[in-house]
Amino acid sequence: MPAWEVIDETPGKLRFLLDQIGSRSEEHPAPGKWSARQIICHLADCEIVFAYRLRQALAEEHHVIQPFDQDKWAIQYEAFDTQTALAVFSAVRAWNVRLISSMTPDHLGRKLTHPERGEMHVALVVETMAGHDLNHIQQIEAIAGV
Repeated sequence: MPAWEVIDETPGKLRFLLDQIGSRSEEHPAPGKWSARQIICHLADCEIVFAYRLRQALAEEHHVIQPFDQDKWAIQYEAFDTQTALAVFSAVRAWNVRLISSMTPDHLGRKLTHPERGEMHVALVVETMAGHDLNHIQQIEAIAGV
């Protein structure tokens, strides 16, 4: 499945999976593993980060990405509920889908640098978003038992 299809379909898949999980969104699948609620919070945070990265890459020549420590960000997740996190993710994702669907080949070819991963193109950021989605969808599917 092309990256843009994964990106476009993820909010609906998450809503479906959360309906399957119901009240079990707080359950941890194993010690040290995130609950479904925490994964959704992480996805909301990451979507905000991806939104910023994409826009900076389009606005600046050779933008340098600012990495972040997901575990340090996750410390705050106890303050957030699943539905609010999903609403944030879905809204920012819809905004990002509009941006991505408007990109030209020149936009997708713009270079940026990740301090840990080196030079990349905007197209790779889009592919990374899709891969990130698929990884976390699989984790939530395991929790849901589907």
